[in-house]
Amino acid sequence: MDNSGQRVIIGVDGSLGSLQALRRGVAEARDRHVSVWAVLAWTPPGGEGMNRRAPCPGLIHLWQEEAAERLQTAWNETFGGVPTDLEVHLLVVRGPAGAVLTQVAERDGDLLVLGSGRRGLLHRVFGHSVARYCVAQADCCVLTVPPSPFERQLQHGLTGKNLSIADFTS
Repeated sequence: MDNSGQRVIIGVDGSLGSLQALRRGVAEARDRHVSVWAVLAWTPPGGEGMNRRAPCPGLIHLWQEEAAERLQTAWNETFGGVPTDLEVHLLVVRGPAGAVLTQVAERDGDLLVLGSGRRGLLHRVFGHSVARYCVAQADCCVLTVPPSPFERQLQHGLTGKNLSIADFTS
């Protein structure tokens, strides 16, 4: 199935943007006849510093299981499960999302697919964009997928007059 070692790596965190990226990444993999690597990066609640001060292997195991469940849920919500017509690898990695994704997407022929994230002023000023980090650091091509019309509506607040059924079907 693989086209000379090429892969589509998709950053998944369960957000609406990552579900859009999952849809687009699977479409790209089908078009290119390559495998899909769906990657969910996770860190302990409170960050690595808190975990170093009071490590708890039992909690680490639970958080990793929760991350794996989140990745499976993303596939279930997007496609009703993992497609059988593709070679799909599910990867749950502990670490900051940008660093994890750029490490996994290490090959020249890889395509890294990500949701473009929130675009509000406060997020741009105070937020850390995984997509921006990956675009700047990745050694492969990076495709950022814009929010769906429905997600844009949610970001700006839903009102009955500007919401249509087309927003739910795109």
